[in-house]
Amino acid sequence: MSHTILIADDEQEIVELLKLYVDKEGFSVVEAYDGQDAYEKLQQNQIDLAVIDVMMPRMDGFQLLKTLRRDYNIPVIILSARGQDNDKILGLGLGADDYISKPFNPLEVVARIQAQLRRFYQLNATQQPDVPPDTISVGELTLDKSSCVLYRQGEEVPLTSIEYKIIALLMNQPGRVFTKKQIFENVWEDLFVGDDNTIMVHMSKIRDKIEPDPKKPVYLKTVRGLGYKFEKQVLSDET
Repeated sequence: MSHTILIADDEQEIVELLKLYVDKEGFSVVEAYDGQDAYEKLQQNQIDLAVIDVMMPRMDGFQLLKTLRRDYNIPVIILSARGQDNDKILGLGLGADDYISKPFNPLEVVARIQAQLRRFYQLNATQQPDVPPDTISVGELTLDKSSCVLYRQGEEVPLTSIEYKIIALLMNQPGRVFTKKQIFENVWEDLFVGDDNTIMVHMSKIRDKIEPDPKKPVYLKTVRGLGYKFEKQVLSDET
């Protein structure tokens, strides 16, 4: 099976060098030269693994990793000239699967890419053969995180980017109660200053799109005094 690898680094020579070696192994390569470009390529392509540099313009590697981990569950290898232990700990703590310091041997990078792909896709497929990757289902709803699409009874539900981010955040941890502050800061990536109305408006619009009866929600529940949660499961007689 051919995999697609995202290589993101602001140094063109490094991207071209790694692409040369990765191509030889039969993988497809998507190139990016800054963090924002890398995230857009993630949204536009079916990426199976990402190799990202830390020191990039527009969005550094750590911020890219943090943003990526909200919506995607793919192996990520950090590639950085910053080899200090605290940087490695930060990268791994944000969700990186491996960390390689510059200067590097491109053969080692390819070997680590192969190891991560084998661990993530082949071993997981053996353990969970009937579970599609990056898919969450609750009742009639199915969220495909790889394509950023929500389906209801097999039909695509049109969502704005903000609505999708809210759904992805809540469905990724069904049953967990998220405060309005947590939702706002995760979705809008800004400090929450008590703007309850913004969140309420978006929740109302989401319910209009996903609930059988928006006035009696069975999926997106309000937890009074705390926030919102997405139900772990919905009984058939409720829907």
